[in-house]
Amino acid sequence: MKALVLKKPEEFGRVAVLMGGSAAEREVSLRSGAAVYEALKRKGVDAVAIDVTGSPIEALAGHQFDRVFNIIHGRGGEDGVLQGVLEVMGIPYTGSGVMASALSMDKLRTKLCWQGYGLATPKWYLLKDENDLDACIEKLGFPVIVKPAQEGSSIGMSKATNRDELQKALKVAAEYRCDVYAEAWVTGKEYTAAVLDGEALPVIRLETPNEFYDYEAKYQATTTQYHCPCGLSQEQELFVRELAVKACEVIGVKGWGRVDVFVDDSGQYQLIEVNTVPGMTDHSLVPMAAKQAGVDFEELVWRILETSLR
Repeated sequence: MKALVLKKPEEFGRVAVLMGGSAAEREVSLRSGAAVYEALKRKGVDAVAIDVTGSPIEALAGHQFDRVFNIIHGRGGEDGVLQGVLEVMGIPYTGSGVMASALSMDKLRTKLCWQGYGLATPKWYLLKDENDLDACIEKLGFPVIVKPAQEGSSIGMSKATNRDELQKALKVAAEYRCDVYAEAWVTGKEYTAAVLDGEALPVIRLETPNEFYDYEAKYQATTTQYHCPCGLSQEQELFVRELAVKACEVIGVKGWGRVDVFVDDSGQYQLIEVNTVPGMTDHSLVPMAAKQAGVDFEELVWRILETSLR
């Protein structure tokens, strides 16, 4: 169901912009939250910035809010926990509900859902401990990329080209206290497609001199290139956009999100992950795609907040 369209800021009522959290992406969330808060204030919305450092229930206690703009990245904000709290409190919020948030936060379960629907995603192997290394190598070969299943912003991820590197990558990823898996390395081009209220924005192609689009490339480097238009043909771009929308629909993602896609050297489109609370910093991809579509940052934030009205 499409969000209602509001013309006057007072129709939103009092809005809590929840940011921060206690996950590994806390600093990114604070930057995203500050940008969102300032944009809402410029639009005349009665917004209140709240840095959630512990329980969101305690953070909201003593306040009366009509809705929440959730910009907490990672566990605790993007994984269904906050969504469940807000459901119980009866406060409307931006983004996906409990189920889709929980599924999307877990990259492994997301891949299983896509696989079940028949959407392509790179092969993977679950690494429970070092006893799984040889079986993983036999199934996937090298190179691979090792990921903690419930972290974002490429945190805890490492490329491995031999057994020693795979062992080290497992140790790094295991520090984040969630399932760890190795994924077959995809040689090709990386794209991302933002979805806003059921419609995909222009596709962005990512290019970095780093081994992969890691945390440094996302938030710190000046060498990362963002191509929008992305260089695909009109037909290919339309396919990626439709694929992103379908990838969201399969998981149940609502409101907004961002889907990462690789096009490998054989031309196959492979889904990597979906983010249900994407970044909104000056390096972030959703604002870039929106700008290409003629939507400035303030309008983008407004339209995301409108999705809390569905």
